[in-house]
This record gives sequence, structure tokens and C-alpha cells, in this order.
Amino acid sequence: MLRRLISFRRPALTVKVRRPAVPGRMLPWLCLLLLLAVPLVASAASVQATLDRSTVQLGETVTLNLHIAGSGSAAMPDLGPLTQDFDILGSSQSSNLSIINGQRSAELVIGVVLRPKHVGTIVIPSLAVAGAQTAPLRLQVDPPNPATAAASGKSVFMEAEVKPRQAWVGEQLSYVVRLYVSGDITNGTLDAPQVGGVQLRQVGNDLRYDQMRGGRDYRVIERRYALVPQHAGTLTIPALGFQGVALDPNDPNSFFGAGMQVSASAPAQTVQVQAVPANWGQSAWLPARALSLTLTGWPDAGTPVRVGQPINLTMTLSATGLSADALPQLSLPAIQGATVYPDQPKTATAEDGAWLQGSVARGFAVVPERAGMLTLPATTLRWFDVTSGQERTAEIPACSIAVLPAAGMATSSSAAAPAAAPAAAVPATPAAAAREQGAPWRWIALASLLLWLLTVLMWWLWRRRAPRRPAAVVPGAAASDSVRQLKQAFLAVARGGDASAQLRALLAWAQAERPAIRHAGELDAALADGEQRQAIAALQRRCYGGAPATAGDDLVEVFQRGFAWRSEERKDDDGLPPLYPFKL
Repeated sequence: MLRRLISFRRPALTVKVRRPAVPGRMLPWLCLLLLLAVPLVASAASVQATLDRSTVQLGETVTLNLHIAGSGSAAMPDLGPLTQDFDILGSSQSSNLSIINGQRSAELVIGVVLRPKHVGTIVIPSLAVAGAQTAPLRLQVDPPNPATAAASGKSVFMEAEVKPRQAWVGEQLSYVVRLYVSGDITNGTLDAPQVGGVQLRQVGNDLRYDQMRGGRDYRVIERRYALVPQHAGTLTIPALGFQGVALDPNDPNSFFGAGMQVSASAPAQTVQVQAVPANWGQSAWLPARALSLTLTGWPDAGTPVRVGQPINLTMTLSATGLSADALPQLSLPAIQGATVYPDQPKTATAEDGAWLQGSVARGFAVVPERAGMLTLPATTLRWFDVTSGQERTAEIPACSIAVLPAAGMATSSSAAAPAAAPAAAVPATPAAAAREQGAPWRWIALASLLLWLLTVLMWWLWRRRAPRRPAAVVPGAAASDSVRQLKQAFLAVARGGDASAQLRALLAWAQAERPAIRHAGELDAALADGEQRQAIAALQRRCYGGAPATAGDDLVEVFQRGFAWRSEERKDDDGLPPLYPFKL
């Protein structure tokens, strides 16, 4: 039994040992994987990267060609490593299939259009293409040369210039970009300058004209900019780029979007910016190419000017190379014997030429306050001439004019002159002469005082008569605004001492609320408040009995809250006629 058991178990052990031979069934799959790997290894070995040119100028384009042998299609590789040094303008794919002596060969070419971003030697890094890595390439990028571009007959090229090459902080720079185009260009875009630390604005509209370069006609588009540096140091204006599509008139397909990509670039520019001179001080820094300060409106010596008559002046400041925002605020110096009323300033900046033309104009009204000589002091403005590098001063010279007395004063003086004429024949001492010169002013002062007193007297008489007009009482006026106005008028009169005016104002107010009331007796009968009735009785005694006012006659306090009317009017049963039958 033991032998039989052992012999029985051996086959089991043998079977277990031979079980790993099962992978032999996977041999076909392994062979298939090896067959698939063969084209991959072959293609990886045949990937190649080339450039159509090894040297270009900044602004030109170069094509990177990726050749994949033995394949008719492949995924677009990752072009991210190229974006640091290039602008990727587009890509395309083309495949070639050939059979030579019965042997078949295929090649796929991926073309990438690149535009360099800067000058120098640029290394195109290795790219992962179809599972393989390409070899690095070198590209030499030279600065753009418009003369070479024109001589070589290029259809598009650019120029750029900046003036001046050395400037001051706050000085305007003129930056001009010119685009030369020969032939038909569509979908063209021109970059705008991106410069840090400057104030930048386009000056005017684009200029368009024709010019011949290298024996070829070009259409020129000129664009101008005004740059104002804000900091000292080296200012770099980067290169500006242009790209578009050139149309071939001999190719009908080019008019349907199948033109050729063209590009150009303007060379970068550098300017040395100097700081404000250390000895300039606290005055406004005005670096300009030209500056003028003028004043108009000052009267001539023969033009009469009198006291109180305004003199309208206009001060204008104009500067070449500065905008209106950079110009200071205009003001007149203090003038003895006159008051100055300034107007709002008017600013403008012209952008027609290469240089900004800033201007500020402000009006002033100068009103003389006394007769005599009026002098406007000189006005000066310090500025810096950038063309000569020297400090200059714009000045409005001082000017004077004789101010005559006012028209009324002159008439009074002439009327008093004949009375003083006999005394002029007698030799006078200096003191007497001074008194004679002061006499007309005394006459003028006396006439003015009499005129004022006459005016006050006429006003007082008018005020005495005005309340007695029948039109002062508006019977039947029940509008709330009228009642409120009449109440306020009574309270204003009640603070005074005129009893007649107080009684008239009180009746006018009462008739606005109760039109049936004709006199003070009916008003007394219509009131329910005893204090108000006592006040009316006291007011009548003052008006008709001559009774003096007492400390308790405070009409404002009694009637401040309005009338206290009875619910029903009281009827007189004695049949006697009213005490005051007439209407006030």
C-alpha cells in the first residue's frame, strides 16, 4: 500500500512541476508585440528636425520641418518649449508615399512657422515626435535692416526712429514707425508699443503715402507716438511686429485665403533719460521745446477806466513738447487797489504734428476799487529749453493805467468846481492846497449822505401807506399758502410797536380763515379763547384810545398757535348795530 501510494503521488508532483509550461500558449501574443514594436523602433530612428534657413532677421519667419519616415500619420507634437523664444504662427502636415523596385516607403512632414522674439542665437530644443526625440537646432537672429530688406526686394519691411536720443524726465519723445508694403496685403496687424515707465499716446492719425526704395514702389503707413518718460535711466522701446497675408495676383486661390504669410519687424530703440537738474528747486519742471506766456485785454493809456469798471484780461500759456496736463495753473499777482475775479481755465492739446502743442487760457476780471494809478506787477514763469539745454524765463512785463473816479463821483466834483474857482486865484500854502484838493471829496460825501437820507425817508413813507391799501386784504382767500403767509406777516408786525399795523394784519389773517369777519368786534365774538379776546381788546385800546403798551401785550405768544374759533358763531340779541360798521 505504501508503494502504491507513493507511485500515485509522483504523477501529481510531476504535473505540478510541468504546469509553468502553460505560457507557451502566450507565445503568439509575444510575437505579435515584437512585430508591432519593429515599426516603432524604425520610425524612432528616422525622425529628423530641420530649418529652412539658419539665419534670419528679427521680424522674419522661419519654418521648422519635422520629418517622420515610414509613417503616413502622427499626432501633433507638443510645441510648448518653443513659445519662450518664438511666436507660433501656424502649422501644416504633408505626407509622401513612394514605391521604388517594389519597395514601399512613406514619410510625414510637419511644418511649423515660427517668428523669433529677440535677436541672438536661439537654440531650438529637442522635441518629442512620434515616440522619439529630435536633435537640437541653432538659429541666428540678426537685427532688422530696412536697407537690406529694400535692396533684396522684400514685399514688407519696417522702419522706426525716436527723437531725441538723449532726453530729460518729463520731455516728450517723438517715436515714428513706418510700414513699407509692396503688393496686396490682407489681414494685416501692427503691434502697439508696450513700454513701461512712460506716458504713451498716439499723435494724430496714420499717414499714408508712396515711396520708392531699391527701385521698387512701396505704400507707406506712418504712425506717430508721443512718449514721455517718467524715470531716469535707459529707456528701451522694444521691436514692433507686423504680420499679414500677401496675395499673389497670378494665383486665383490667393484671393480665397490661400495667400502667403508675411511678417516684418521694426528695430528696437534705446534712449538715455536724464534726471531733473539738482539745482532746479521747488518750481514746476517744464521741459519744452518752446514756450510762450502772453496777456491780452489790458487797456491803452488813452482808454478811460473808472472805479468799479471791470478790466477783462486773458492769460495764455502755450508750450511745444508738453501736453496741457503738464502745464501749471495760471494766476495773476496781487494788485493793490483792485479785486481780481478769476474764471475757469480752458485747456487744449493739439496732436497734428510730431510734437504735442499744449495750451492753457484763463480769464480774469480786475475791478479797480479806488481812483489813482493801478499797476499790474510783472508775471514770470521758469521753464527749461530742451533744444539748447538752458533755463529760460517767460515774462509778462508790468503795466499801469490811471483809474478815474466813478461816473457819479465825477459829476459831483465838476458841480463843486465853480465854487472853488475864486480861491484858486489866491496864492495858497501847501496846507491850503491840500484842503482844496480834499474839498471835492467832502462835497461828494455830503451829497451821498443826503441822497441816502432821502431814500430812507421815501421808503418809510411808502411803508406807512402800503398796509392801508384795500388790496392788502384779500377777502375770501382760503388757500393754505395764503393763510400761512398772512399769519407770518402778522407775527412779524406783532414784534414791533405799531398797533394800527398789528390790528390790520390780524384782521387780514382772520378774514383769510373766516371771510365773514368784517372788524375786530366780530373777530372778538368768534373767538373762544379768553386770552386772545383780551389781547384784541387791549390792541383796540392802543389803536383808538391811546392806551400805552404794557408788558402783558405779547401778541406773538397769544396767537402763535393760531385762532381758537368757537364751534358756532355767537349771535347778538340786542339788535344794536355793530360798533365798527366800516371795513378796515
